[in-house]
Amino acid sequence: MKEKIIEELKGIEAANDVKILYACESGSRAWEFPSKDSDYDVRFIYIHKQDWYLSIDKKRDVIELPINDELDINGWELTKALRLFRKSNPPLHEWLNSGIVYHQAYSIAGKLKEMSDKVYVPAAALYHYLNMAKGNYRNHLQNEQVKIKKYFYVLRPVMACLWIEKYNTIPPMPFRALLEGIIPGGPLKMEIQTLLTRKINGEELDLEPRIVVIHDFLEKEMAHLTNYAKTLDMKPEDPTEYLDQLFRDALDEVWK
Repeated sequence: MKEKIIEELKGIEAANDVKILYACESGSRAWEFPSKDSDYDVRFIYIHKQDWYLSIDKKRDVIELPINDELDINGWELTKALRLFRKSNPPLHEWLNSGIVYHQAYSIAGKLKEMSDKVYVPAAALYHYLNMAKGNYRNHLQNEQVKIKKYFYVLRPVMACLWIEKYNTIPPMPFRALLEGIIPGGPLKMEIQTLLTRKINGEELDLEPRIVVIHDFLEKEMAHLTNYAKTLDMKPEDPTEYLDQLFRDALDEVWK
């Protein structure tokens, strides 16, 4: 599958006249709890030639391939990625910290990884994860019978928020690392571990009664995090000048 993904990336470069700088896994495989039928969520950052940027018209800054049962591949143009990096966009930081890298060329991905901690604004990331948790909770976990696999889509962002509160750093990608760093031993951790084992073993996690201990934990922590978020400072240092130079350097490095 890795060879197939690399071939797809080469095809994207040829079809769009771009260079891909970095490509990684971003979904359940990067979280280290894929199901047997999980697809591959490939995300990448790419750069155009200089003339593409010298235009008075705004152009499309994403490349997306049609999704199929195996592959979900899309990427962001470099200046879009840098603007989001400046705003501490959590998905982008997750890409850069993915444990599954399919492709890395030139120096820019390494430079972004090196400066992640300096640019990262914990408050911005916490708001992102908290809104994600609340949305998934509202959409999927309101009834007495719930699709219990949806617990992961609330547990993971809630634990990411708690990681930020506790450690003030970028949360790790692997679900188990979050679990070990945040949840102490006891009934809650046992229920989450049981659910995780069932998912990895390929069980059909469909409609079942609420898991009370997980439900109570989520409601309690989302209320706590909502209040905690209001106390955080959202004013980082502005890295725009450095990121502008990073972009210019990347143009020179890739195309000259």
